[in-house]
Amino acid sequence: MSNKVLVTGSAGFIGSHVSDQLLSEGYEVVGIDNINSYYNVKLKHNNLRNKLNNPNFKFYKLDLRNIKELKQVFNKHKFSSIIHLAARAGVRPSIAAPQIYETTNMLGTIHLLELARRNSMNNFVFASSSSVYGMAKKVPFKETDPVNHQASQYAVTKRSGELLCSNYNHLYNINTACLRFFTVYGPRGRPDMAPFKFSHKILTNQTIDMYGDGTTARDYTYVKDIVSGITSAMKNNEGYEIYNLGNSNPVKLKKFIETIENAVGKQAKIIQKEIPPGDVLITYADISKAKKKLNYKPKTKLKEGMEHFVEWYKQNNISKYF
Repeated sequence: MSNKVLVTGSAGFIGSHVSDQLLSEGYEVVGIDNINSYYNVKLKHNNLRNKLNNPNFKFYKLDLRNIKELKQVFNKHKFSSIIHLAARAGVRPSIAAPQIYETTNMLGTIHLLELARRNSMNNFVFASSSSVYGMAKKVPFKETDPVNHQASQYAVTKRSGELLCSNYNHLYNINTACLRFFTVYGPRGRPDMAPFKFSHKILTNQTIDMYGDGTTARDYTYVKDIVSGITSAMKNNEGYEIYNLGNSNPVKLKKFIETIENAVGKQAKIIQKEIPPGDVLITYADISKAKKKLNYKPKTKLKEGMEHFVEWYKQNNISKYF
């Protein structure tokens, strides 16, 4: 049995951490990423740097929409599992440019599932998102809740990915685990997300935009906790399953800003703005299913996680990239 895992989005935030974890456990990892310019590509190259000299890591720069190049990777390697984390990310940008989200997130997922089928693979992990719950008012969000009203095109593409996974499980019996991530943060985080963006702006004496009155809430989840859920899903999932991977502890925006201020040691200069279209008021994960089936136990509190992030930011002089 092959001990080789394909990780898509391996130069990105979560994908680079997943690759590190798998390598530390003795897996061979093949990483794929198109290293697009959604944010500074130097940050993505930094995410890869510590792996490129590892003999158990092989990296291919390619776009998942390019089926010809993707087939060549599958011809060269026999995979035991696919962890599909690559996606065009971001709720607000997806409303402005929906076509690239549809082609990247949906077509890319179809290509991978088809190649898994053709190569008789039986283990597929898909990165979904808490955004599929849309404007749901019942909290906490549970995997069995109806998810028929997404609030952004990004969320629609993630729900579509879940349905494709369900379909390939039904037709071809491929074990597929769809993981709904809840606001992941930590070292190597995405610059467009609030934990990174707010920290950077406070550290560099810029103003931050606070959307609404500060009472919107997010279920911030530290990246190492998310990675533990991903690797457990790869090892333990059977059939078609959806799992919430969150912290199950939503934090209001005002409190979140205070936590960053304490981690940074400076006060924020805040400009209050209206909540933009596509933004939801709260995310809150019911993680009882992941606890039971994946032994998922998030351990990192927001204060500790943001202190780790700020330490990484300072040690790596991240402000030079902006």
